[in-house]
Amino acid sequence: MPVLPIDSGRYGSKEMREVFEEVSRLKYILAVEAAVAEAQAEIGIIPAEAGKEIASKANLNYVTLEKCKEVEKKIGHEPANVVEVLVDVCEEHAKPWVHYGLTSNDLLDTATSLQIRDAMKIIEGRMRELTVLLAEMALRYADLPAVGRTHGQHASIISFGLKFAVWASEMLRHFDRLKQLLERVLVCKTLGVVGTGSLMGERALEVQRLVAEKLALKPIDAATQVVPRELHAEVVFFAAILASTLDKIATEIRNLQRTEIGEVEEPFRPGQVGSSAVPVKRNPIKSEKVSSIARLLRPFVQVALDNIPLWHERDLTNSANERFIIPMSLILLDEALRTITEVIRGLKVNEESITANIQKTGGRIFSEFILDLMLKRGFPRISAYRIVQKASERTDVSFVDALLQMPEVACKLSREEIERVMKPDACLGASRLIINQIVEEVKRRLSTPGSSFPPSA
Repeated sequence: MPVLPIDSGRYGSKEMREVFEEVSRLKYILAVEAAVAEAQAEIGIIPAEAGKEIASKANLNYVTLEKCKEVEKKIGHEPANVVEVLVDVCEEHAKPWVHYGLTSNDLLDTATSLQIRDAMKIIEGRMRELTVLLAEMALRYADLPAVGRTHGQHASIISFGLKFAVWASEMLRHFDRLKQLLERVLVCKTLGVVGTGSLMGERALEVQRLVAEKLALKPIDAATQVVPRELHAEVVFFAAILASTLDKIATEIRNLQRTEIGEVEEPFRPGQVGSSAVPVKRNPIKSEKVSSIARLLRPFVQVALDNIPLWHERDLTNSANERFIIPMSLILLDEALRTITEVIRGLKVNEESITANIQKTGGRIFSEFILDLMLKRGFPRISAYRIVQKASERTDVSFVDALLQMPEVACKLSREEIERVMKPDACLGASRLIINQIVEEVKRRLSTPGSSFPPSA
């Protein structure tokens, strides 16, 4: 019976959950045993026939999850249970050479690298889909003026498309982080009990190099009994920082969907219920889910950091929590990516509300541009600032009238001149150039050869 929502399939895609299922974990461990036996046989550490026999039996056809669990009940050790079952299914001549020169974490840590590798392939695909979609939205709304807010207050005019371009640029940096991370963390370790390769002697490094090559990993340069946990901490940190970007996107959508703002709306399918008590409610529950997942992932970073200072050549204080934080970080990140992509793809943008919101302050949102006009007409900055500030405080007349009722303004500026700088389309600055620049970078890095950009995700 499922205990966690991940177990029931509520969170994470099928392909991502499969990477971390028990049977998949066993498959990865067996792949390491097979690669080690082959490598050791190739350079004469174990007999060639023994290596061939072990490699042929180190798979799920011979070593089943059920049998391994049965053995673990007796011996209380993972992955010694796997080794015992593998020995049992091998021919007599190969039995002495199963797991030769290895320790448990040679299997476990190398298997974890294989899981991280396959999980990150899925994550990278999700990132690509979202980033291209954000670039599409940036282009679509590049010329749509909107309210730019700081501290929750109207500040100045922004291109609505610039919001998406900023998010796309952030995603591009995550691609850089992912590439750098994978170069460091996808390591193979087969150096035995305390990292010396003791039983294999100087040939241990050659074995490790061959195993890494067979598994498409990188040999660890130095380790104790375990791979240094700063590598795993980096994986967990990557999940948390990427999830925080998704949270940033989700939080903006949640704010813009507020009734009093009403600029966007999450996709809401026919028949969907927003509230059990209020029939008219359309709540941004998908975005809220993304924010909730990010809140869960961020504390995992502290746990991963605490795993780095193990005693001497290793202890087990990391073991139990890693069974949670690594799979959960990547499964939940997958869920957050899928969810926010669904939101962006189906996002309803209310252009009328966006345009109407610009006028909510009666023209005060253009104060930056009015101040600039006054400076160009010779007003000292502080004087001009105070004049605009004072005019903005009047509520009995329009903002323009308040300005023109000040003699020092009326003698230098006309109504037409003031109103000319209060046109939203003229206040977008370099927005189009910035957006085009980001879109071109997305196109250069993420579009596939021969395809038109942006492709439909």
